[in-house]
Formats: sequence, structure tokens, C-alpha cells
Amino acid sequence: MLKVKTCLYNTLTKKVEEFVPNEEGKVAMYTCGPTVYHFAHIGNLRSYIMEDILEKYLRFVGYDVKRVMNITDVGHLSSDGDTGEDKMLAGAKRENKSVMDIARFYTDAFMNDCKELNIKRPDVVEPATNCIPEFIHMIEVLLEKGYAYRAGENIYFDTSKLENYYVLSSQNEAELQVGVREDVSEDENKRNQADFVLWFTKSKFENQELKWESPWGIGYPGWHIECSCISMKHLGEYMDIHCGGVDNIFPHHTNEIAQSESYLGHKWCNYWFHVNHLNTKNGKMSKSKGEFLTVSLLKEKGYDPMVYRMFCLLSHYRKPLEFTWEALDNVATTYDKLIQRIRNLSSDGNADEEEVSLYTHKFAEALANDINTSSAITVLYDMLKADIQDASKRELVSSFDTVLSLGLSRAFEKEELDSDLAAYVEAMIEERKAAKKEKNFARADEIRDELAAKGIILKDTREGTVWSRQ
Repeated sequence: MLKVKTCLYNTLTKKVEEFVPNEEGKVAMYTCGPTVYHFAHIGNLRSYIMEDILEKYLRFVGYDVKRVMNITDVGHLSSDGDTGEDKMLAGAKRENKSVMDIARFYTDAFMNDCKELNIKRPDVVEPATNCIPEFIHMIEVLLEKGYAYRAGENIYFDTSKLENYYVLSSQNEAELQVGVREDVSEDENKRNQADFVLWFTKSKFENQELKWESPWGIGYPGWHIECSCISMKHLGEYMDIHCGGVDNIFPHHTNEIAQSESYLGHKWCNYWFHVNHLNTKNGKMSKSKGEFLTVSLLKEKGYDPMVYRMFCLLSHYRKPLEFTWEALDNVATTYDKLIQRIRNLSSDGNADEEEVSLYTHKFAEALANDINTSSAITVLYDMLKADIQDASKRELVSSFDTVLSLGLSRAFEKEELDSDLAAYVEAMIEERKAAKKEKNFARADEIRDELAAKGIILKDTREGTVWSRQ
């Protein structure tokens, strides 16, 4: 194990502190997965990129990591106030498919996006619909302990039983009054407005497609219960790191802590890792606003998905990040130059052990400072500029890229471009340019598609059209 002191910002304590796992050398890590009712937008995927970096960094310095992620395929309502339509049901209506067909399709789409972005698949991926018995058991225990109650045929968690329900967030009771926030609405069944649903019965949504038998009638689980149960099922009663976007802090993660620690009778998770929003000039990127930038759209516009990953890594995960096409173009140029620089490294000689050790520690120390990816990339550039063996640089690039996962090692493939292919592509680019000048955009699109089918990606820049192999 590398001797570095890993420090992370812990949302629970509101400070950067040394990371010490429950079991020496091992890390139990949980990631809130997607609600699979539509494609993930690139704002969603920023969180998964940064969580991927965290996991790979921990492995890099020597930890044995087990990472679990849920798939929300039931129970997530359109309002955090336990109101509105189930997002999965809304997706099924939109596309005239069954809920499970929607879930399968968008789960596959999400996993494909992760693959495009070099995001490692978690060790365990568990759909919520697999764990209904676990949900029912936890709710039964919470009822027995007096932390839950039945009202209007639904089962609610009683937040008044806790000394500090808002331990994770800066929310307070006043902010939960009806009319203060748009996601809070009146539920006459609740004893306290902060209470949340553990189980909905058929009395709540008659048109709900997915329903199960329970001791309280036919129904389905609330959203928050799934992450608690899925994490305990695979990681046990003690967890090291729980990850998610900042929008999960309240109410989702707040509710997870409430129900989990009430069920267990002890502290559940020590470190909470939250990634900030990706914004546009109009504010937070969201599906409800129609700002729906996807990985597929980036590819259609000629961007390598690695460019978006690098775009994310150049900013700290706890800072809001603003997306613009101009900023992405700048990163694309930077990325292409980086790949070329690595490609130019000589393959002769042998790596120097001391040189490799020195920069390995510098890289690890940069990331040990609250996963500072921009500092880690600076170490990469410093190493490439340093007066050390090219063989050492090549070994370090490959090593660093096990964490950064920017596809840097593909620069070593020494792809000798066939001169005939190059001439063909350049001729097609000229034809496309002429077609666009004549406003024959259909032909211009055909040319782009023809080249894409051959693995050639075009990117339009201010200096003209450039191309690369997929």
C-alpha cells in the first residue's frame, strides 16, 4: 500500500478529514445509482465519473474496495415530498412500454454511457425490484421499534423520534412547511411534515404497474428505503463511504441515515462524498428543463467521450462546473495535444525505478488531497516535461491512467495511418465542406455518417474540420 494520508471532505462533519476505513485495508463503498426512466444527461454522469475516480484512487493506493450501486426501477416519485407521479411509470407512459421494458432499456443505456466514459462497473449492481423482501423486513423492524407508523394505509417514518434528523444537511423544519419549497406538499396522513413514506399501498396510486404483497396490503416501496437495504445486503451493517450528487443530500441521504441507524441501533456510514452540479448558463442541468445533453449527442457532434471526462477532471468535484461548447472545444484541443505528446515518447530503454516511485507518490498525494484531479493532471504534465527517461514516462502514463482513465495508453498503440485512408478522409472532408457551402446539409450529414461507420470521427473547430480514429 502506498504511504499517503488520504483526506476527504465529509458532508457529515462539514470538513476535510483523514479517511480511516472500518476494516484496515478494505473499503465498503456505496453509490446511489440512476432512476432508469430516461437517458442519463452529462450532468448526471459527472457524479459517476468522480465516484469512479475515488474508487480507482483507493485501489491505486492499495485498498481492497467493494463498491455497490442500486438501480432505481420502482418507487422514485417526481417530487421529493413523496408526491407526484412515479418516474418509472411516467417513462412507461411516454414510450407506451411496460415499466420493466423501460427499466431494462435505460439500464443498458446507462451502462453503455459509463463504458464510453471509462467508468468501471461497480462490483455489485442491484435493481430495487430484486429486494422487496429486504424492504419489507426493514419496515417491519422500524414499526416494531416505534420509528414508523401506519396512516392512510401507507407506512411512514416518524422523524420526531430522532434527536437530529437533519444531521447531514442544513435543512430545518421551517423549510419543510408547505409552500416554502415547490417539492413539499400537504400530506394529511403525516404526523410531521418531515416524515417520509416507507411503503405505499394500493390506496396511493391505483395505476401503479409494479405492486407486491406486504403485511400492510398490496403496494410498493418508497424511494429512500432501497439504498439502505441494498447497501446492507451487500456491505453489512457498517459502511465506509456513501456517494451521490449534492441534490441527494436532502432528503434522500438524510432519510437513509434516519431509517438505517434507527433500524441498526448504531452509526451506519462514516464518510459522505457528494459531487456538485454541472450547470449551463441557465442554471443546473436537468431533464425537467429540457436541457438534455447526452454522451450520444456529444459523439454525434464529433467529441470523444474522453474529452468530457477530462473536462470534468479539470475541475474539483465539490465546485459547480459550468458547461459551454467553447469550454469543451478548448479541452478537446488540450486532450489531442496531450495524446500526441504521449505518442511521441520513445519506446526505447527501461524505466528507472526511482523516477517511477517519485512521480507515483506525487500523483497519489495530489489525489489524497480530497481527490484533487486537476492537481493530479498537473503532476502528469510535470512528469512529461521532466528530465527523466521516456521509458519511465511511458510506465507512469499507464499507471496514472488506471485512475484517470482518459484513454492515454491508446497513444502507445502507434497506429500508422494508412496514407490511402488519410487521403480518402481528407477528400471526404473537402466534399463535406463544399456541400455545406452549397447549403446541402443532407449530403454533409451523409458524409459524416459514412465516415463514422468506418470509425472516423469528425470535429468542427474554428480552424476547420479535424478527424480522428474511434
